[in-house]
Amino acid sequence: MLLRGRGYKYYRFVTRLPHDQWEFVDRIQPHCVIVQGDTTTAFAATLAAFYQQIPIGHVEAGLRTDNIYNPYPEEANRRLISQLTQLHFAPTQLAVENLSRSGVTGDVHLTGNTVIDALLTVANKQPNCDVKGLDWEQYRVLLATVHRRENWGKPLQDILKGFHLILDKFPDTALLLPMHRNPTVREPIQASLGNHPRVFLTEPLDYGELVGAIQRCYLLLTDSGGLQEEAPSLGKPVLVLRETTERPEAVDAGTAKLVGTDYQNIVSNSRELLSNKVAYEKMANAVNPFGDGKASDRILEIVQGYLEKKH
Repeated sequence: MLLRGRGYKYYRFVTRLPHDQWEFVDRIQPHCVIVQGDTTTAFAATLAAFYQQIPIGHVEAGLRTDNIYNPYPEEANRRLISQLTQLHFAPTQLAVENLSRSGVTGDVHLTGNTVIDALLTVANKQPNCDVKGLDWEQYRVLLATVHRRENWGKPLQDILKGFHLILDKFPDTALLLPMHRNPTVREPIQASLGNHPRVFLTEPLDYGELVGAIQRCYLLLTDSGGLQEEAPSLGKPVLVLRETTERPEAVDAGTAKLVGTDYQNIVSNSRELLSNKVAYEKMANAVNPFGDGKASDRILEIVQGYLEKKH
């Protein structure tokens, strides 16, 4: 996506980089490359821009678990990106502090996260999420996503056992689980849950459908990073199926709870939210620390100001 504004060209890598990535950046000659997140693609785009001495802006900067292998390779990717970035766009004050402790060069800005901008824009349109056979009115729907590398194998089996036990204990619940395309994840999910009458396994949802599902579900069980930010903006508690999180602000704010992959822990925390209305409302009404929906405007203004000074 090539964006132009005030005579400047910004290039944001939103999909996989082409094989001739270095020549591509050289041909486009953007004034600034903006990357978001912590994927290997984001790091590759950062490296390509660095080799061409093009300023880099990093959206979602400063997230940390302080465990280089968890999540893997995302924790390393975001640390490497931070060392090459001129403009750090941090979603929270803790992210700002993480960057300061890391001794990064470049300017650090507290902006909130653009994912909240996108979420609120889409949510205002009240998107549908039609799943064959799923009656959103009949059940309290648990929305689940599981895909992380560190949860492959036994952790995934424990998570799936936890899902079974929750459904057994609460017959008014149903589970919606959009499956990752990786067979290492997909096949165990299908084998464990494929025949359960109240489990709805789907292909990955598009973003509008995902937002519609968040709006309609009762709570989320996920090992996703982004959903820890998104769901609280729509008033939905999040149980995080991981041992660490780069978003401890969500835990501190009370919008999310780190429950790990032990099936007993997953069941007990789910039971509390499904049985205790006070506990549920406390999480559902906690304030999301990741932004107010205006991060994109702030980032655009900062980038334009930076380039005007530079040129």
